[in-house]
Amino acid sequence: MFMQQSYVSNLRPNCLTLHKPCLHGIGSSSNQTCFKVGSSRPLLTKQKNESKFKRNQCNKIKAVAVSEEAVDKKTVKVKATVTVQPTLGGLFREVGARGYDDFKDLLGKSILLEFVSIELDPETNLEKKRIKGYVHLTHRSTKEIKYEADFDVPANFGEIGAVLVENEHKRETFMKEIVLDGFLTGPIKFACDSWVHSKFDNPQLRVFFSNKSYLPSETPEGLKRLREGELVTLRGNGRGERKIFERIYDYDVYNDLGNPDKDIHLKRPVLGGKEHPYPRRCRTGRPRCAKDPLSEQPSNKVYVPRDESFSEVKQVTFSANTLQSALHALVPVLRTSAVDKNLGFPVFSAIDDLFNEGFNLPPQQQHDFKTALPRLVKLVRDARNDILRFETPATMDKDRFFWFRDEEFGRQTIAGLNPCCIQLVTEWPLKSKLDPNVYGPAESAITTDIVEKQIRGFSTVEEAIKQKKLFVLDYYDFFLPLVEEVRKLEGTTLYGSRTLFYLNEDGTVRPLAIELARPPIGKKPLWRQVFIPSWHSTEVWLWRLAKAHVLAHDAGYHQLVSHWLRTHCCTEPYIIATNRQLSAMHPIYRLLLPHFRYTMEINALAREALINADGVIESSFTPKQLSILVSSIAYDKHWQFDLQALPNDLIHRGLAEKDPNAPHGLKLAIEDYPYANDGLVLWDAIKSWVTDYVNHYYNDDSRTVVSDKELQAWWKEIRTVGHGDKKDEPWWPNLKTNEDLIEIVTTIVWITSGHHAAVNFGQYTYAGYFPNRPAIARNNMPTEDPSDQELELFYDKPEVTLLKCFPSQIQAMTVMTVLDILSSHSPDEEYLGQTVEPAWEEEPMIKAAFEKFQGRLMELEGIVDERNADKSLRNRNGAGILPYELLKPTSEPGVTGKGVPYSISI
Repeated sequence: MFMQQSYVSNLRPNCLTLHKPCLHGIGSSSNQTCFKVGSSRPLLTKQKNESKFKRNQCNKIKAVAVSEEAVDKKTVKVKATVTVQPTLGGLFREVGARGYDDFKDLLGKSILLEFVSIELDPETNLEKKRIKGYVHLTHRSTKEIKYEADFDVPANFGEIGAVLVENEHKRETFMKEIVLDGFLTGPIKFACDSWVHSKFDNPQLRVFFSNKSYLPSETPEGLKRLREGELVTLRGNGRGERKIFERIYDYDVYNDLGNPDKDIHLKRPVLGGKEHPYPRRCRTGRPRCAKDPLSEQPSNKVYVPRDESFSEVKQVTFSANTLQSALHALVPVLRTSAVDKNLGFPVFSAIDDLFNEGFNLPPQQQHDFKTALPRLVKLVRDARNDILRFETPATMDKDRFFWFRDEEFGRQTIAGLNPCCIQLVTEWPLKSKLDPNVYGPAESAITTDIVEKQIRGFSTVEEAIKQKKLFVLDYYDFFLPLVEEVRKLEGTTLYGSRTLFYLNEDGTVRPLAIELARPPIGKKPLWRQVFIPSWHSTEVWLWRLAKAHVLAHDAGYHQLVSHWLRTHCCTEPYIIATNRQLSAMHPIYRLLLPHFRYTMEINALAREALINADGVIESSFTPKQLSILVSSIAYDKHWQFDLQALPNDLIHRGLAEKDPNAPHGLKLAIEDYPYANDGLVLWDAIKSWVTDYVNHYYNDDSRTVVSDKELQAWWKEIRTVGHGDKKDEPWWPNLKTNEDLIEIVTTIVWITSGHHAAVNFGQYTYAGYFPNRPAIARNNMPTEDPSDQELELFYDKPEVTLLKCFPSQIQAMTVMTVLDILSSHSPDEEYLGQTVEPAWEEEPMIKAAFEKFQGRLMELEGIVDERNADKSLRNRNGAGILPYELLKPTSEPGVTGKGVPYSISI
């Protein structure tokens, strides 16, 4: 028999880890409530969902539900079960460590638990004395290890709000969950899914808060000190080199991309600061280089806070192991295999052989990448060689000559890998904003006469602009100032470029003209030329060469700006600030948590071998050693937080205008714009979910947002520290109302999910056959200061001229290998809306909102299929045309060209 006093709560009583997960995400399994110790679970009535006022008022009412037996004994017998994930040895493999740990398990003194009450002692007004004890090993298998113990919990202890853990092993432990059993309502779970350090490395106890979310002003008195103390711990003191088991989040500039101690030519400028503005990365505290005190020494293992690392499942089955194998094993083998690193492909059939016959790797070598790259590296049993044979990209599989067609060139600007750079032409003639005294005339060489010859019979230029039919892919001002410096580098070249497109009546866009320009360099005057589609062979081949240069510009801008800068790089400060300023109990922390998983680890890998000095980007993309500076220039000149929101971005580029009567409130300039069409459905679904979530926890009164000290500190730190080089910009949104918070969070979620998916998971699909998107253009146009020999080759064998402009064999295979990996979904991928976080599931209003979100994502799946089957939508349907599925929410593992993960995942 129980005597009960029920109370109404609109706060979730689930238990969640404080930090990022290593397996399947934080809190992936807990469905149980926290409790008033010595009582049954508080009643949850239908009133729970009614109002914010009742939530706040009822929060003050104590839960009392004590059995008669408990009253007599004044204690409740609670069985604690701790589930630990077996690891591959953790971080520490010291001799004797396993024996010591087994001995501690035998003694039953390896994991210590302490329960923390949410209440203060009424007599002392201090925190109540914690209930503590060891759990003992009871089960061990290859899948899990269990520890158990019984605890006597006083009936007047109060609701448990946190569990503290001490790991007395010498090695770290991956803790899955803690279950407290002994209550009539069933077991109560604390989801952990996190590494717990050894006390020999750090004596500080690890804290796991319950899943009940609290705004700072609502924090129970018994948890206030822990809440504040954990944030202090996570911020660190900004000194010393970070140790791999630590969970400290701090900021630093990008000063670790070079390696001047190895070679002074590998010195790179510091990114971040007045000279080269840039977002901040996570501080590692490594020593500085001897030859350049501004540069941090490189390392094969870059520190990230422990729970930001890939799960062991992800490491073993796919991502980190695969990427590291490719970058640290396969790429060096490719480089040493090449007789001439500048050797190109002699004929187009040699490119096709990469997919049909493969490339022979050196024999009799133990390659670490054979098992890590099963898609690419084939073991031929009757030969002693390993064969690097590439999978045929889906685009090439549907149409072998897709890359050759002008209509496909136009289609990919709005439905390809980089559909977020095309702009509406609003003024004519096109004009540069660069100094004409340095870079030549401002007015474009693409004249009215040139354009009207292309669109004769359709409209004039004036009419085309008025009817919003002219669009431009404009890299003229962006790249022209870099041309001279890039041309000093071996094996590459660069132009400023403009590509003009016309919107046809059927909704497709066709290229009209390409302008390439070289600024005055030394005694050489300005050179620029306009190339157009033609029926004559000479002009046709010049047009194809000009397209190759534009595609190389677009490929570089895509990789360095649309992909790396806008998603990976700019998100890292959000992750750091969220962990430093928002408690794990904060509802916004819990909302953002799944959108940040694994991103810092991927970014660390990128700094090791992708964007570093002499890395894949520098060795294989047009800007070469200036590549990372390209992203800094783009950040300085073009990046704005408010324009990262999809609707704002479309409006800014002239691709949409506000219209309350149009779908999503926007009228698109190109109605069949697959990236925008699907993206806006996804944007609206995300915003609706975020709106429901935010409005549940914050009153309509804007003072709730303004008075949330953690939230205000979070947004301030993002602006003034994480993106401190832009702190004084006027476009930063204010954070004063629910609407402000909704827009900010929706933008962050869109960038980490939808935008990243659109520019990442189609990389191998569209660039795996590199003539479609060459990463580098190595030779100048044959009409720019031509030699007799170059002109003779061009007129005799124009195909060879194009092949010599394309990437070398080593460059092509390196990029293709990396793009295959980056485009792949891991077997344990976490797709947007697929799995509910435990903290969301326990709150009925949030769970209902999430289920509505799931429903909208399922609807998007059907919308994408329906659109791709619509023959009137010619940018996503037609003979040999690849359907647009990059924003289709779910996917199978592997390279699929679809699937939107929660976070920036490879």
